[in-house]
Amino acid sequence: MKLTLRKVTVTPIRQNCTILSDELGRAIIVDPGGESARLAQEVVGLHVEAILLTHGHLDHAGGAADLKALLTARQGRDVPVIGPLREDLFLLERIEQQAAAFGLNGMKSVTPDRFSKDGDVLSFLGHEIEVAHVPGHTPGHVVFILRQAGVVIAGDTLFRGTVGRTDFPYGNERQLLERIRSKLFTLPDDMIVLPGHGLPTTIGEERQNNPAFQH
Repeated sequence: MKLTLRKVTVTPIRQNCTILSDELGRAIIVDPGGESARLAQEVVGLHVEAILLTHGHLDHAGGAADLKALLTARQGRDVPVIGPLREDLFLLERIEQQAAAFGLNGMKSVTPDRFSKDGDVLSFLGHEIEVAHVPGHTPGHVVFILRQAGVVIAGDTLFRGTVGRTDFPYGNERQLLERIRSKLFTLPDDMIVLPGHGLPTTIGEERQNNPAFQH
C-alpha cells in the first residue's frame, strides 16, 4: 500500500507533525504538538485511525488531547492515542504546567490510551510500524520505523547533523548515542529520517557525517 507523508510544522517551537495516509483514505498522525484545530483541518476527508507520540515533551504531544476529541467527534468513534513508553508519563501529565511557564497557549496534558513497549509492531495503513525505544532525550522516547516505506520517524533523537538535547535532569547523552548506534544506525543507508525539527536526512548520511559520532 502506497503511503503519502506530509509534514505540518506547528507551534512557535516549529515542531514537525507528520501525517501519513494511504490510498484508501486512512491516516495516522504522529506528534501533534499543538494547533489541533489546524491539524484537524489538514485531515478533512481522511479517516484517522490513531495518534502516535514519540515522547512526552509539550511541543510533540501538546495538541494530542484536543485533536483526539475533535477527530473522535467527527468520526463517531474513538481515535486512540498511542504513547511512548510509560517512563514519559510524568512529562505528558505536566504539559499544561510547562506550557504556562513558556507562555504557550492551547496545549493540554494527555494520558495515552496505551503506552508503547520496545519491539512493539503496530499495524496501520497496510504497513507494519516497528517501535524502538531510544531514550536519552527523554526516558521513554520511541522512534517509529516503517521499513516498507523506507522511513523512520525519529522525534528528537537524530537530526540532520546533530542529535537531541540531553541537558535535562532526566537526559542521558551516552544512552542516546548508544541507542542511536544500535537502533538507528543498523537500518539501511537510504532510509529517510524524519526528525522532530528541521529538514529530513538519511541514516547513511548521519552515520557517516554526524559530528556527534565523529570521535
